[in-house]
Amino acid sequence: MICWLKQTRWILIGIVLAGLVTDARALDPNRLPSQYVREQWTTETRFPGGAVNGIAQTADGYLWIGTDRGLTRFDGFNFRPVSFASIATASNVPILQLLTDAGGKLWVRPQGADLVRQKDGKFESVRYGPVAITALSKDNHDGVLVSDIAQGTFRFMEDHVQKLGPASPPVISLAETADGKIWMGTLGDGLFLLRGGRATQVNAGLPDRKINCLLAIGSDELWIGTDTGLYRGNGTGFRRLELPSFLGNVQVLSLLRDRDSNIWVGTTRGLLRINGKGISFSEENELRGDGGINVLFEDREGNLWIGGAGGLGRIRDSAFVTYSSVSDRRFEHNGPVYVDPEGRTWLAPAQGGLYVLQNGRVQPITSIPPNEVVYSISGRADEVWVGRQRGGLTRLRFRNGAIASQSYTEANGLAQNSAYAVYESRDGSVWAGTLNAGVSKFKDGHFTTYTTTNGLASNTVSSILETRDGAKWFATPSGLSSFSNRQWRTFTTVEGLPSPEVNCLFEDSSGTLWTGTSAGLAFFASNRFQVPHESPDVLREQIVGMAEDKSGWFWIATSDHVLRVPRDKLLSGVVKAVDVREYDQADGLESTEGVKRSQSVVSDSAGRIWFSLRSGLSVVDSSQITDYSVAALPHIEAITADNNTANLAASVRIPPSPRRITFEYTGLSLAVPGRIRFRYFLEGFDSSWSQPVAAREAVYTNLGPGSYRFRLVASNSEGLWNGPETAIALNVAPAYYQTYWFRLSCVAAFLGMLAAAYQLRLRQLARQFNIRMEERVNERTRIARDLHDTMLQTFQGVLLKFYGLSVMLADRPEAQQKLEGLLEQGRQAINEGRDAVVGLRSSTVIANDLARAFTTLGEELAAKQDSHNPVAFQVEVEGETRDLHPILRDEVYRIACEALRNAFQHSGAARIEVGIHYDDRQFWVFIRDNGKGIDPKVLDARGREGHYGLPGMHERAKLAGGRLVVRSRVNSGTEAEIIIPAARAYAKSRSPRRSAFLRRGA
Repeated sequence: MICWLKQTRWILIGIVLAGLVTDARALDPNRLPSQYVREQWTTETRFPGGAVNGIAQTADGYLWIGTDRGLTRFDGFNFRPVSFASIATASNVPILQLLTDAGGKLWVRPQGADLVRQKDGKFESVRYGPVAITALSKDNHDGVLVSDIAQGTFRFMEDHVQKLGPASPPVISLAETADGKIWMGTLGDGLFLLRGGRATQVNAGLPDRKINCLLAIGSDELWIGTDTGLYRGNGTGFRRLELPSFLGNVQVLSLLRDRDSNIWVGTTRGLLRINGKGISFSEENELRGDGGINVLFEDREGNLWIGGAGGLGRIRDSAFVTYSSVSDRRFEHNGPVYVDPEGRTWLAPAQGGLYVLQNGRVQPITSIPPNEVVYSISGRADEVWVGRQRGGLTRLRFRNGAIASQSYTEANGLAQNSAYAVYESRDGSVWAGTLNAGVSKFKDGHFTTYTTTNGLASNTVSSILETRDGAKWFATPSGLSSFSNRQWRTFTTVEGLPSPEVNCLFEDSSGTLWTGTSAGLAFFASNRFQVPHESPDVLREQIVGMAEDKSGWFWIATSDHVLRVPRDKLLSGVVKAVDVREYDQADGLESTEGVKRSQSVVSDSAGRIWFSLRSGLSVVDSSQITDYSVAALPHIEAITADNNTANLAASVRIPPSPRRITFEYTGLSLAVPGRIRFRYFLEGFDSSWSQPVAAREAVYTNLGPGSYRFRLVASNSEGLWNGPETAIALNVAPAYYQTYWFRLSCVAAFLGMLAAAYQLRLRQLARQFNIRMEERVNERTRIARDLHDTMLQTFQGVLLKFYGLSVMLADRPEAQQKLEGLLEQGRQAINEGRDAVVGLRSSTVIANDLARAFTTLGEELAAKQDSHNPVAFQVEVEGETRDLHPILRDEVYRIACEALRNAFQHSGAARIEVGIHYDDRQFWVFIRDNGKGIDPKVLDARGREGHYGLPGMHERAKLAGGRLVVRSRVNSGTEAEIIIPAARAYAKSRSPRRSAFLRRGA
């Protein structure tokens, strides 16, 4: 909650401020105390409670607060109680003091317990004997000073302890000067100087013997806070500082010197600031509660932290200095503003009156009635022109320290007494734009009026400007009019204006004319107005004022925003959101609502920009705004998986199958923590960094098993990504079904099932094949039986009758001879029939030896060949000979026999080969010759028309469960292959066989 000194009264004492803004490194000593930005945390605003006794900041950026209720860590947003779980000290024990040493380690002084030190993220007790610590302080040697009521005074340097002095009266405050002198303030025995192992009492000029706090500056300066006031001395003598009389003998509890040399004093009555400009006082009622300001601390960003009995407070500088309506009701509703060449700021509140601000003091201009509304202010040199609501036009002149005034009304020739816009041109002419009667020019004591009749766009004039070419420009609700060389010209949306309603005019340092309209701004170039074709929505709002600083930045007031934009970006026509800097209450503004007047944003000769806003008059010195500011320090505070918090101190391991993983993080920049933005990137999941977000947690759902790395960066309150990156690695454990062994087992089981299914299918096919074979054997047996019992017997009977006929024809030799020839042919047919019957009943090949059968057949066929053209014949066997199914064996033999007969009888080959291959996967036989080959057409047609040798071979191979492949090229020979799967070819497998895939895997 940012407040403007609500329920707090600042009283200026001594010298008033000589200037408004100078150096702004920390807490600017030149500001009015009410112009600091303040925030407070009490039990009503999230503070956990308890009187604040100690404040410190560790190197990681966290603020640590010691209270009567224990130790608390603060990141600017959240207060987190801290437990000393690793040591015996109770977590809710009151904390009396905190500090950090040169190494950034936190030292804690609990009440009635051992001294505690934070080291490597863990708390540990620091023991050196019996403990009764009464004071703790930093020294000048990167160590810590400790005073023990029983043991004496010690210096701690890392893990080394040095005893500096013996036991002394109870010491409640310690300080070391630059020359090594150690000063000890006691509970009731005054001030002591510890040197050379001996403590010497020094009480010159110190009537009070209770020394609450000490502040050493350099080698010779020592500030002392007592129960009766504040003292300052050089070590040999001290004098009391005169504080505001209404404080009386105030009890001083804490002292601090900030980096801008302000001395801050915490008392039971409130807070004092002392510097070369004087003394200021703040009651701090909410913070001090029923006690006082117990502790003061300056953090790494220059913010002042205040700890009291009622809570925690922060005071800081800001970009803007604001004259607040809280401290001065005259700034509650503002109107126009003007800064003259002498540096005086003229302002006119909306409720009436005219005032001048100089050297921090506001004085009324008595010649303007306090109830008279002033619409506009302009001027040159030592005169100021004022446009009034009812009083016409008034000229103010400084003469010998006094202000002389003269007014001009309708009676003097002014077009209307309501002068809304006033402008004094370089030639001394004064132009007064009225509410609805046109514009009047005052020159040499005479008025000349121009209206719409003369070419003015509207008789209502809201702003007037003279550009460096001498042209006069008049902003109206109906467009923009220019008057040059006695010629009028009007510009509207046709000429590029975003809106005909023009509110304000401005000429930049390059001579470019800018207009602020109800729909954004535009600039004049190439004889027309141009609008940035790409810009954020905030630049398309109603523009009510603009000015340029010495660095080329435009400062703009809209109906609801205060902005800073680079001029070159506006002229380029492309303005990104990152180019626009918005300012608000966190930057020292009381309001961001601009005022619609002819001049509500102006620059002064020093380059400062003044804003007249709905509430408060604000000024910014852009030269004090740098591109560098203290970086925000990102921290990953917690990782939770399904509401279970992981231990970040060890390797982060997430249990299997998390549905929701939350990363909680923060960014340490305590000035304006609400402006911090974050970007994060989860390596192993995200493909790129996230967009900047304000949320302080990132949620991921259903992350798979594996290793991840969460990376985080943060921008500071100025929007700069100039800080370090932090990261943390984590591993999501796999569920059993997500492990590699489980997946491999599943793959193995699946392959095993495939192999089993394959083997089962092979067995099914083999069984079906065997059934078909048995059916074929039975059928052949039946056919053989029928042939023997019927056809062969019939043929035998016919032969006997023919034989009897032959005997009867003994007297006819010629007929008998022919009949005997027929008888011989019949006997041969019967023999062939008997052979066929035998073939049907049993295998043709004896002893299952195909090689011998092929050899015998080949030799018989070779013997019938012409002896002049012998044929080389060869049979080769590869693999171990295995038994074949009998029927299949016969089919193979018959196919091969047909191929061999064709080779011997028709190929004209000189060499014929037969190969037999026994394999675990298949059985195959090839017949190869080097003869003349087969005509491709015959081969494609699988035989000549009317010939059935080749088709029969294919049919037999198919019936055997295999296939026949014939390859041939003209004059290059022929090769026939019979290929049959092992499961169908062999009568019985020798051993269980694995699939080809499993064999390869093995």
